[in-house]
Amino acid sequence: MTGLATTLQAFFTDRLVRQRQVSTNTIQAYRDTLRLLLVFASERQGKSPVRLDIDDLDAPLIGAFLDHLERERQNGVRTRNARLAAIRSLFRYAALRHPEHAATIERVLAIPPKRFERRLVTWLTEAEIDALLAAPDRATWTGRRDTALFSLAAQTGLRASELVGLTRADVQLGAGAHVSCTGKGRKQRITPLTSGTIAVLRAWLAERAGQSGDPLFPTQTGRALSRDALERRLAKYVAEAQVKCPTMAKKRVSMHVLRHSAAMRLLRAGIDTSVIALWLGHEQIETTQIYLHADLQIKERALERTAPITMKPGRFRPTDNLLAFLEAL
Repeated sequence: MTGLATTLQAFFTDRLVRQRQVSTNTIQAYRDTLRLLLVFASERQGKSPVRLDIDDLDAPLIGAFLDHLERERQNGVRTRNARLAAIRSLFRYAALRHPEHAATIERVLAIPPKRFERRLVTWLTEAEIDALLAAPDRATWTGRRDTALFSLAAQTGLRASELVGLTRADVQLGAGAHVSCTGKGRKQRITPLTSGTIAVLRAWLAERAGQSGDPLFPTQTGRALSRDALERRLAKYVAEAQVKCPTMAKKRVSMHVLRHSAAMRLLRAGIDTSVIALWLGHEQIETTQIYLHADLQIKERALERTAPITMKPGRFRPTDNLLAFLEAL
């Protein structure tokens, strides 16, 4: 095998698994990125993936691969940057094992991430959440399961991966009712439950039965729901909820939007952003600032507290020819 093949294998087995002990989700994300890259490079270089070497994956090819992701696979800039981060991680590891390819590796590591517009987060209002939770048919088993699932998601703000990973033992409905989960970065946290969510979950657990280690929200065959299945179920109910709540038609609703909705509900209740960061399991408090930017009501209240501008508006008139030139540009 070539140096690339052996380095790639060691990158997963030694670097990611043994040294860094990354999560399964991280391994899968890196695997998907490098598989796409090898297929692309194989077609470009006319070699089978196992015969590719490090010099075959030079900076121009990596750049072409990133363009391919955006233009042909219709990936967004965030996805492009995530793929680039995985490639850079592999090449940083290769630099330690193959100094003879230092020039190629250095050029690849010099490829910068692409800048992108940071749009305001999307969230659902109370009326829109009520319409969404009313969409499942509670006369069916799957409808009652989905009602409990999306009620929990909208109240706690758990990520999709955290929701599908919950077991019956993760929910405690006694005194100090809460749900516990292992989130991103293997951080464990507990989230308190409201009385409404407790009632829905208590009814679901009474019907769910099973062992404590069984999935809390299973498929009809007893296995845990996949994230894709979760998004499909949500899309189905969003389409039905739009009939009663037309404002939802203007929003692109995903599981992460429910997470944003839980955060915005806390923010509008006057909860400090540091507490919201703990609630959501954010690594840094600064991450929660996106909700401050998205809430127009907070800005309107701040505007109401400011004194009105009484100064007569005017226009700057330069007193120098050079300033006049710059002003005319």
